[in-house]
Amino acid sequence: MAQDRSGGQCSGAGLEVCWLSDIGCLRESNEDACVAMPQEGLLAVADGMGGEHAGEVAASLVVQWLPGLVAEHVAAAESSDVGDIERAVRDAIIVLNHRLRVECSSMDGVGKMGATVAMALTRHPQVHVAHMGDSRVYLVRKGKLKQLTRDHSVVGMLLDSGAITEEEARCHPMRGNLARYVGMGGEARPDIVTVELQDGDRLLLCTDGLPDCVSQAQMESVAVAPRDVTDACRSLIEAGRAAGARDNLTAILAEWHAP
Repeated sequence: MAQDRSGGQCSGAGLEVCWLSDIGCLRESNEDACVAMPQEGLLAVADGMGGEHAGEVAASLVVQWLPGLVAEHVAAAESSDVGDIERAVRDAIIVLNHRLRVECSSMDGVGKMGATVAMALTRHPQVHVAHMGDSRVYLVRKGKLKQLTRDHSVVGMLLDSGAITEEEARCHPMRGNLARYVGMGGEARPDIVTVELQDGDRLLLCTDGLPDCVSQAQMESVAVAPRDVTDACRSLIEAGRAAGARDNLTAILAEWHAP
């Protein structure tokens, strides 16, 4: 299959960013989407679900609507305290969930549509990380890759409990069975964590296609290497393709320096 890839580089507000999205080795379309707005401190990835073109539409809408909702809710926050920013981000994702569900109900022939979301919002000197689904955010610091999110999936729960290994998780038959995602019915419950950034930290956001085929040890070796974020991001996607990526591959790699 011919390679279908999009990507770019941008910088601002202390962030050097590269993003790449690749169709992978087996899929016929790319249902991933991402947005990088370093001047606003916002990075996000989304992985669509729903079959046919519904997943592609859902992911595209998530990254289209998320920046405005986050900006609106953060601007309306009572203060810039961590708790107020976390509540603002949570409320933005709750509204995003409702909006996507309403959009799905208005589309003919679409019975179910949704997408994961994983986002990072930098506000010196913190980064606020929020997600629903199994797209991930990692912190790269002092030669180590640390996962900041926990997959909202059946496989994620089994992995957290120690019932299966990372290798077993990558080929488990329940892969992709999500407990939470944008567009779900009922109560939307995004997880949010805030981390104090250190100069030179890197943030890696990716859809599940990357960790499904590349081990954390291999991802760490690439992400922490003393090379610029563009080369490192490209190497992550190439590692996924070399491993025969069954799913789409999307990654954002950003390096932060105190303004």
